[in-house]
Amino acid sequence: MKTSDFFYALPEELIAQTPIEPRDLSRMLVVHRATGALEHRHFYDILDYLRPGDALVVNDTKVIPARLIGERAGGGACEVLLLKQLGPKKWEALVRPGKKLRPGAQASFGGGKLVAKMLEATDAGGRIVEFFCEGTLEALLDELGEMPLPPYIHEKLENRDRYQTVYARQDGSAAAPTAGLHFTPELLQKIREKGVAVVPILLHVGLGTFRPVKAEDVEDHRMHAEYYEVTEAAARAVNGARASGARVFAVGTTSVRTLESAARDGKLQPGSGWTDIFITPGYKFRLVDALITNFHLPESTLVMLVSAFHTREGTLAAYEEAVKERYRFFSFGDAMLLL
Repeated sequence: MKTSDFFYALPEELIAQTPIEPRDLSRMLVVHRATGALEHRHFYDILDYLRPGDALVVNDTKVIPARLIGERAGGGACEVLLLKQLGPKKWEALVRPGKKLRPGAQASFGGGKLVAKMLEATDAGGRIVEFFCEGTLEALLDELGEMPLPPYIHEKLENRDRYQTVYARQDGSAAAPTAGLHFTPELLQKIREKGVAVVPILLHVGLGTFRPVKAEDVEDHRMHAEYYEVTEAAARAVNGARASGARVFAVGTTSVRTLESAARDGKLQPGSGWTDIFITPGYKFRLVDALITNFHLPESTLVMLVSAFHTREGTLAAYEEAVKERYRFFSFGDAMLLL
């Protein structure tokens, strides 16, 4: 398969720059995989597609203010984007400008409140960075860091919490699991009242999720490992739903990758670890029956995952329909439900 097989044309004006209020007012394109039929709904209509006994699996990771803007020791602006925590004050990160921030270089933030030293280069082109500060790094990130909005969002985010899901729990992500941004507490309560289990699992979103595919052949792309956790309670809920003949709805591609990484013999296994699973057409899904997701960048690993869950042709047809109907794309955009 070629990466270009997953291209679609997207007018720039359809890239959502600001979140919609309330969250569940977003539009939702419903894709019936068996027939290819499409429906145009709103996200609050998700209740019409869930049945008692189903499991709605959400990723309760929390986005940290992972983007730091500062100055290089030799002068000049720089940026550090935290990706993966390796120790109390040690992170894997992306840095700009890379040529000026080679191993051994230093940068400061907040007038010297926080200092970063570049330790070594990574295979992904980033850096292992060690931070020096008084007190905890978390407190200074909260003070000095910015939410790591994708580069295609040019509007300033007025409310940090709008780039978090309402169920975000554990700090650690460099980007939001955006499919979950559509849920409100009130909608989740209605879902529970319908007899649907809302099941939290965890995957800290890092470079694996949003790294672009630069290889010409899909098979040559390598995913960056991301940390996940599945609790005993989550495993019981998912396995119980499947045993009763109910369905597992995965909220977002990160939930899909966690579920499929922790699947053994058709059951979800509790535990934690690192996953670099790369799901492309031809993959046989073991646990996921339905997928709630946003619209993704052309030629991305996320479009490839959705194409594996549906078909490449069906997925691209759905995207073309969304473009024609002027859906809002990407992080703050509208949703797609694949049944």
